[in-house]
Amino acid sequence: MGKPKIRHLALFARKPHEVADFYVRNFDMELVRRSPGGGHFLTDGYFSLAILPHKLEAEAAVGLNHFGFQVDDIEAVSDRLAKDGLEEARARPSNRPYAEFRACDPEGNQFDLSERGFQEVAPAAKQKEPVGR
Repeated sequence: MGKPKIRHLALFARKPHEVADFYVRNFDMELVRRSPGGGHFLTDGYFSLAILPHKLEAEAAVGLNHFGFQVDDIEAVSDRLAKDGLEEARARPSNRPYAEFRACDPEGNQFDLSERGFQEVAPAAKQKEPVGR
């Protein structure tokens, strides 16, 4: 199995449009998608950055939401998590098309796992089934 690579980071922002524009203007990132809920998804061609809308009633603070690893084999990574005493990776909802699975580290920090990468949106029907034993 190849070495997992961090390829995706998601931030909560009070003004996601302004934050996304900042990264487009200052770092030449490209806007890949604007979600109906106000999320802005950017890429530099290698790394993707999601700027998600933060709402006052949300549980999470402004800032880091999650990051994502591109891996060769999600099932193998999920098995390693289970052997380390953590929950296996869980399938992402079909309305979250950028990553196939999500897991947490021992402190509860969330990370996505994707075999296809974070540059393209995959229709829900093409996403893998949940990792199972």
